[in-house]
Amino acid sequence: MLEPGCAARDDCGLSGPDEEAREPLRNVLEIIRTSYADLRKSERKVADLVLADPQRVLAATLADTAAEAEVSQPTVIRFCNALGCTGYQDFKLRLAHGLALGTPATHSVLLRTDAPAAVIEKIFDYTITSLDWARRNLDARDVEAAVAILEAARSIEFFGFGASGIVARDAQQKFPLFGVPCGAQLDSHQQVMSASVMGEGDVAVVISNTGRTRSIIEVAAIAREGGAKVIAITGSRNSLAAHCDVAIVAETLENTNVYTPTISRIAALVVVDILSTAVALRRSERTAQRFDMMKRRLNDLRLADDREPD
Repeated sequence: MLEPGCAARDDCGLSGPDEEAREPLRNVLEIIRTSYADLRKSERKVADLVLADPQRVLAATLADTAAEAEVSQPTVIRFCNALGCTGYQDFKLRLAHGLALGTPATHSVLLRTDAPAAVIEKIFDYTITSLDWARRNLDARDVEAAVAILEAARSIEFFGFGASGIVARDAQQKFPLFGVPCGAQLDSHQQVMSASVMGEGDVAVVISNTGRTRSIIEVAAIAREGGAKVIAITGSRNSLAAHCDVAIVAETLENTNVYTPTISRIAALVVVDILSTAVALRRSERTAQRFDMMKRRLNDLRLADDREPD
């Protein structure tokens, strides 16, 4: 879930060179959505205009935008400043950048009246935009720390429930890339048993988008108490992160609408791909040759082409 209220300038990464180096450039359309409640009533008129037709605002002058929103030009400038932009032109540059990233989540809300074609477009747009958001907010330092831990592991256990359990299974399937024995425990009793026997050299990867699942937090605490390193893949800095050596935050634009696809699971799967690939790239040349041999053997199990055999 996004942080509410992005009205401060440093939320846009515009407060100075140091902050800009640390903070990703946020999509201004998403900033409008998350800070909407903090805007003045007159500024919300401008926000409504932008969210309704951002392309039109992109081509409009300051005077045109003020007239369309039925507010004064100073109100438009205050609206831009509230988003952390230095003025109207800076806002338009940010708006153009946001549109280039893809349709924002606010334009991808699924309706009961949507035809299949609209559902296709909205879900693809929503997924692409949300994954780009996750990429821009992913901390490379956390990923680097996790890769170093996984590279030195003697065994890895993945833990998750529900959608996170699917991610755990996918991660376990990639064990050749990690180069050590891997397991994926989805049953709560098996999870406690596995975590209880983990020790130095073992790594527990706990997966939970909310980070509030009690049993997963307990598993992380048990594994760490026994001397194992613990890595979290989660959607925010939360209760689970406090029990881990490293927390990789894959923040997405998930909302609570029943029709919204599970973007968090897709983002977590991408993080697993990043970790497994990064670890594999650090392995020796001999390991790389084994990977190549494994792929050739798997390819031998497939048909030569798409035609049915005689």
